[in-house]
Amino acid sequence: MKYIIQYLQNAVTKKVPYLRCNGNKELDKFIELSKPVTQNGTVADYIPALASAKQEHLSVSIRYLDGEEMYAGDFVEAFTLQSISKVLSLLYVLEFYGEEVVFKHVGKEPTGDPFNSIVKLEEGPDTKPLNPMINAGALAVTSLFPGNGVTERWERFQQFLTPFFEKDKIEVDTEIQKSEFDTAFLNRSMIYYLKQNEIINDDVEELMTLYTRQCSVLADCLDIAKIGSILAMNEGASFVSRRSVQIAKTFMVTCGMYNASGEFAIEVGVPAKSGVSGGILAVVPGRCGVGIFGPALDKMGNSIGGLHLIKNLSKSYNWSIF
Repeated sequence: MKYIIQYLQNAVTKKVPYLRCNGNKELDKFIELSKPVTQNGTVADYIPALASAKQEHLSVSIRYLDGEEMYAGDFVEAFTLQSISKVLSLLYVLEFYGEEVVFKHVGKEPTGDPFNSIVKLEEGPDTKPLNPMINAGALAVTSLFPGNGVTERWERFQQFLTPFFEKDKIEVDTEIQKSEFDTAFLNRSMIYYLKQNEIINDDVEELMTLYTRQCSVLADCLDIAKIGSILAMNEGASFVSRRSVQIAKTFMVTCGMYNASGEFAIEVGVPAKSGVSGGILAVVPGRCGVGIFGPALDKMGNSIGGLHLIKNLSKSYNWSIF
């Protein structure tokens, strides 16, 4: 992992043309090119409340480090973070506890199994989850949220999120949260397994409340691009350290796109994290943040239109860090 972090540190010094999008009309053309691909995907329905999303939706926003924003498609359409929230929860506990404590509870290695698999917990040499981007690892991370009781723990996490969103209030889709909470049987089994092996020490239902709430935070493409632009600042920010950002971006490269992370690194070449609602958070170090929403998913659980879109954007603007 330390070699990947070093590579990310040096990536922005590459001598490649600094190409920049020329505006919303130019982005519109990318949307037009990728939108037909959404017909080949399916909207997630294992969380029942997500099934009502419109398959054909596709949108993008780019926010450069100088504050300029561009957007196209259904960019004001709100969606829930889902697994994109794993990046933010990891940053939160890294800032609060530091690396030594956090990585006693979760590992640093990719896994070839589905994001919601429990297999590696039983088969691996260690009982802790392999990384914080899979569900078991994210649950271990959320279990570290400081405070007493759901209300205080959530309020403290909200305070951490506020500068990322540049909003005074973080909104949660309570319908989707309830839907996730009521059907999270596999996640509950992971929590019990982790409790059995003393990886976490938390009340199961309290942890499920916190986890489903973080996954149900509402955002649009503009919000996601803002978050990405903060992570693209190689010196970090006043509210999050450079080291924590380095670690988060490293996990985004190695594990952020589920079992398509290797292909994504080759085809796109930037740190990114997807969620089953259809969102993609991408970071172009030293240049910009990117937010994409397209609820039609491929077989890996990534936005099928979003992947097509960001591949074209990366090739057109020389985004790859490799």
